[in-house]
Amino acid sequence: MKTTSIRRALVPGVAAVALALAGCSAANEQPAEGGEGESGLSGTLSGGGASSQEAAQNAWRAGFQDANPGVQVNYDPIGSGGGREQFIGGGYPFAGTDSALSEEDGEVEGATERCGGDFVEVPNYVSPIAVIFNVDGVDELQLSPETLASIFNDEITTWNDPAIAEDNPNADLPDAEITAVHRSDESGTTENFTNYLGTVAEDEWPHGEVGEWPIDAGEAGNGTSGVVSAVQNGTNTIGYADASQAGDLGTALIGVGDEFVGPTPEAAAQILEVSPRTEGRPETSMAFELDYETEEAGTYPIVLTSYLVACTSYEDPEEGELVKGYLSYIISEEGQQTAAENAGSAPLSPELAEEAQGIVDGITAGE
Repeated sequence: MKTTSIRRALVPGVAAVALALAGCSAANEQPAEGGEGESGLSGTLSGGGASSQEAAQNAWRAGFQDANPGVQVNYDPIGSGGGREQFIGGGYPFAGTDSALSEEDGEVEGATERCGGDFVEVPNYVSPIAVIFNVDGVDELQLSPETLASIFNDEITTWNDPAIAEDNPNADLPDAEITAVHRSDESGTTENFTNYLGTVAEDEWPHGEVGEWPIDAGEAGNGTSGVVSAVQNGTNTIGYADASQAGDLGTALIGVGDEFVGPTPEAAAQILEVSPRTEGRPETSMAFELDYETEEAGTYPIVLTSYLVACTSYEDPEEGELVKGYLSYIISEEGQQTAAENAGSAPLSPELAEEAQGIVDGITAGE
């Protein structure tokens, strides 16, 4: 088997290029012009999945394509569930997902069969899931886990409810109906958000971890952008979305122990330091069981760990080398920094990045 180890440096100006790419859909993009470049890589690599990764993927694609002018990378933000399904079905050579592959849903078995052996499952960044809001006269909002769960379970329906008032003694809460916005599509962000609710407030959120929203109440938005738009354009609204796409919306502080913590990348990154790994996975998996119940000071608990899913080997040499090269760039120090700058994500710690790079370095391509 032929193996390659490819690491790419971030070129100056990548942020500007990434912003230019952000408005272009994969369907409208043209193949990159020019030769192969020093890497020798050429061809088209098309993957997809988590919409929360879209901003980061645009930046990664820009940097990788600039360093490899013979390569075109496409990423379709169809949602984590769709990305995992397409990868397992062979439609994508790699996928982005905000939830690790599920043992219960047969995804681990499916990925193993699709890859003909072990699969790659490495984190590519950590990002807080912000509770976004647009409430008349309210600039800062604090919510305990129980209050948050009751709002999204349609048990607390007005903004001046006593439970919200108790969390916000200095706020001028309106006597207005709450419009809670959720995802209409199957979503890794929803899985992480509902897993948090069901873990820390089981009585108030009895539905557990779900990828599809379980109740009819509230308003639905398609994808991360749909939820953000509905909260932005609505009145007295609240929703959940990757913090990198919250824009000018308010973001709630969430109760952790005796304090309320905001969704900063630094606060989100701390959760991996207190969280164990998922048991029963191959050595090429770095899936985490997030400790949502942590009371560690300064830790924001509602987070998603975004993963890249791929195979450990590919029969097609070009495909395998492109997957290996692109994933290596994403995990590199330069790739992590450009995601932080363009998507507001928390870079992997040096230790986690080194472990992930070792896994990616083991990808083989061709005979």
